[in-house]
Amino acid sequence: MNGAMILRFTMVTTTDKRVGGNTHAHKHFFLHPQMAEDLIETHSVFSHALVSFSIGYFINDFLDMVVNQKLSQSWELLFHHIVVITCFGLSVLTCRYVGFAVVALLVEINSVFLHLRQLLRIASNATGTLYRVNSIINLGTYVVFRINTLAWMTRWLVLNRDNVPLLAYTLGSVGMAIMTAMNIILFCRLLRSDFLKSSTRESKKEKEM
Repeated sequence: MNGAMILRFTMVTTTDKRVGGNTHAHKHFFLHPQMAEDLIETHSVFSHALVSFSIGYFINDFLDMVVNQKLSQSWELLFHHIVVITCFGLSVLTCRYVGFAVVALLVEINSVFLHLRQLLRIASNATGTLYRVNSIINLGTYVVFRINTLAWMTRWLVLNRDNVPLLAYTLGSVGMAIMTAMNIILFCRLLRSDFLKSSTRESKKEKEM
């Protein structure tokens, strides 16, 4: 996959995620506060449409990676998309757990900064001030919107075990376990790449001086 194709893929992905979930997911709970009280049965037409639109995005992104990337480069994201499409698909088809799916979309807020990071690296601007600032914001939003959200969702699933049928509970539990593991691994990679390695390089420069 050449640089131009990666650039196109990243820009399209960033735009789609902004439209699909990043800027709208939290608004549904302000516009429909009753949905926050009942993540299983209560939902609005717009929240159902948002989750449906997100499935379309993930399917499109999945097919794009299958066509334009090698399996060795994209298998983690492909696996991620399969899990998300399956879980969101259950929500859309049954019209249940829509609120829970909208909570999951809060995770994607961090994707804006993840993709900006990738764009800056493609542009060979991985040492500038903008990259450093984005790295800090990226790591902060990663903890707030990814790790914290996944932890809250896991807690909710455990506390509401008696209210969720076995099939949905199993699917949700497996999905949460996979998402949590993948996000912890990615967090460690980001921390090592953007902070630990840069700190090591700065220490070496100081010793050489």
